[in-house]
Amino acid sequence: MKPVILSADGDSVVYSVPDIVADHLEDYCLEFCTEWLWKSPEAEKYRRDFGGYTGVSYNEADFIAYLNQHRFPQEPSVLLKNLGWTGERLPEEYKSLPYFNF
Repeated sequence: MKPVILSADGDSVVYSVPDIVADHLEDYCLEFCTEWLWKSPEAEKYRRDFGGYTGVSYNEADFIAYLNQHRFPQEPSVLLKNLGWTGERLPEEYKSLPYFNF
């Protein structure tokens, strides 16, 4: 398990995720938000009607739930630390971690 930082235009949150997810974080995040959310019947709860068009509403915790329930149930990802709103300025000790903002 390796640490990564995830956010959804809000707090930056450090999670421990399976090594392969950390090593290919962008691929897994894009798979979640461009494929799974739109095509999987299990993702129906994230789809919304926004006055004539369908969109999705989710955050980084939903991505972690996806990993834990659908991709890596035998290696559950866990929250390590909420860094709060950091904008573009991560604390020095976290700058080298893989990062994805949804």
